Amino acid sequence: MTEGAAPLDLVFAALSDPTRRAIITRLSQGPATAGELAEPLPISKPAVSQHLKVLERAGLITRTAHAQWRTCSLRTEPLDEAAAWVDKHLRDWQESFDALDERLREITKGKTP
Repeated sequence: MTEGAAPLDLVFAALSDPTRRAIITRLSQGPATAGELAEPLPISKPAVSQHLKVLERAGLITRTAHAQWRTCSLRTEPLDEAAAWVDKHLRDWQESFDALDERLREITKGKTP
C-alpha cells in the first residue's frame, strides 16, 4: 500500500488478513495490550506488532501508553465507512440483478420449456 493511499483502501487492505481480523474481533470486546493480543495467536510478538502497525495506519486501532503498558483500542469509524461503502454497492448490484431478472422473465414469458 502506498503512502498516499485512500483511507478506505487502507481499511480493506488491513482487513484482508485473517490475523488482523482476529485482532479486530478481540478488540471489539474491549481494549487489550499487545501481549494480550499476541497470546492466542500462533505467531511471534514482533509479527503481532507489525499487524498492529497496519491496523493503526488504517485508523482501525489507537494505541495509548499507560506507564510501561501500551493499550490498543478499536476505532469503529473506519469500519462504519467500509460497511457504508459495501452497503451502497450491494444495493446498486441488487438493483442491477433485479432488472436483469425482470428482463429475463420478459424474454422467456410465453415460451414453453
